[in-house]
Order: sequence, then C-alpha cells, then structure tokens
Amino acid sequence: MVAQQIRTCEVLDERLLERLRVVPREDFVPEGQRAAAFADAAIPIGRGQIMFSPVLDARLVNALALTPNDRVLEVGTGTGYVTAIMAGLARLVFSVEILPEFKRLAAMRLAAQGVSNAQLEVGDAAHGWPRHAPYDAILVSGALPLGPDGRFRESLAVGGRLVVIVGESPAMEARLIVREDVDRFSERSLFETDVPVLMNAPQRERFYF
Repeated sequence: MVAQQIRTCEVLDERLLERLRVVPREDFVPEGQRAAAFADAAIPIGRGQIMFSPVLDARLVNALALTPNDRVLEVGTGTGYVTAIMAGLARLVFSVEILPEFKRLAAMRLAAQGVSNAQLEVGDAAHGWPRHAPYDAILVSGALPLGPDGRFRESLAVGGRLVVIVGESPAMEARLIVREDVDRFSERSLFETDVPVLMNAPQRERFYF
C-alpha cells in the first residue's frame, strides 16, 4: 500500500510513511469489509459515512506537516484509523465524533493498538471545537460545502495548519489554511477530491420551483 499507492502521490514524509506501515489498517475496517482494507477506494462504514481511501488519508495528514509537539483536533473520528496515524506523529489528538457508536468502536480499536494520547469526545464540531484550543493542526474529515466556520481559524495557534475539504460534489478541493500571525491567514488549494459532506455542516440554501 505504502510503496505502490502512497509514495507515488508525493507523500514522502518518512515519519508518516512509517506510521502508515505499522498501524494495521485492516484492524480499523468494519467486519465484512476487511478484504478491501488496502484497496485504493473508500469503504462504507455505516450511517452514510465512509473510510477514506489510503491515498486520501495519507495526503490529508501529509498536508498537516505534524511534529512531535503538536496538539491536533480531528473532526470526525470515524473508525479511528486516522486518529491512530496522527497520534503516532503528534503529542496529543483530540478527536470529536458526532455518532456515539462510532466513538465507542474507535475507542476500542485505539486501545487495542496501545494508543494513549488520543482523547475521543462525542459532539457536533461542524462549526468548530474550541474546547481545547489553541491547536497546532486541525483536520476536518468530511466536506464543508461553504468552507470552514471562522471558529476553526480562530482555534489555530499562530503557525497552526487547518486542512479541510471545501465545495459540493463533484467539485470539491482539499485546502490548507495556515495562521501566519494573529490576524493573518494564508490559504492554498491542495488537490481535487469528492467525499461525503460532514454531518450538520452548513450548506447552500436550495430553491425549488
């Protein structure tokens, strides 16, 4: 998976690549889906949610450029796989999941892998999660059609990075937002993709005639 899929997509951070090698992705895949654990495709995990493909997971985490001292916010725990990846790269990961059953299963998987620096919480973080701010990095694991709420930006420490997927299907793009200074942010497009919208994310009003 790492050599054939991920390295070829310009994910070259050796710390991240090693973490992808040692975390058993198959242990985070729902029962009945394990045969597809390493396929370059999304995996349904229930409730209309998916586990991103290995390449997409790697590219999103790679864009955060995590360091061992970072405090990270993950919006959307899902199966806990990306939580486990980031926990091995950062000091502490706060992961918020809106579905209690997802949080419970993810906690069991993370405990089985000996991950002790990930704090899982149940809640709706579609508008941000300032509870433990400031964060050095934020990853939103679902699309925000209208872009991130200002509370995401304000929750970043100076030098902090926010990776988010913006837009509406099929025209979505991953973006990196960096807090350069207290009142100054930079933003750039990373790549195009198409993923489910984050639960409860604000969306454009629809008009029907």
